[in-house]
Amino acid sequence: SPRTPSSARCDPSAAELCRRWSDPLQDAATASSHPLVRSHLRVGWLGLALFAALGTALEALHAWKSFEYLGVGNETRRLMWTLAHAHGIGLSLVQIAFAATVSLVRDLPQAPLQAASKLLHAAFALMPAGFLLGGVVTYGGDPSLGIVLVPIGALLLVVALGNVSWALLRR
Repeated sequence: SPRTPSSARCDPSAAELCRRWSDPLQDAATASSHPLVRSHLRVGWLGLALFAALGTALEALHAWKSFEYLGVGNETRRLMWTLAHAHGIGLSLVQIAFAATVSLVRDLPQAPLQAASKLLHAAFALMPAGFLLGGVVTYGGDPSLGIVLVPIGALLLVVALGNVSWALLRR
């Protein structure tokens, strides 16, 4: 039998339930048109591709026994670049989770979400970049100055996660 629109199936006395439980495809299309959802899905999936490629490059350096990556005295570089890969993948997944939260949970306060969006984007750029730059040039066992981006990005991430948690609690 052909599918009837959700509005035609709903009893007017249950309008609120009908609004919440309408056609999932229509809801998905509406949710995906939200600018925050599109932005964070784009960044999240592109980030996954980028940092998966970085991980593959690191695996290749390992397979080829690259002295610049595996040589004695390059442990700091290896650690920094591995952390850049891991944090990039993790923060890409956080971007996708944020997009899913915004699209699935209705009527969240917009101010904390807008702030969280900006903070998540900044953390996504700063943390992996800090680790990556920290490993480009190392001084003995110490990373280069690029590592200062990491705690800044971490702080922004914690504030963003607090904003999202606050928005969900206030709902």
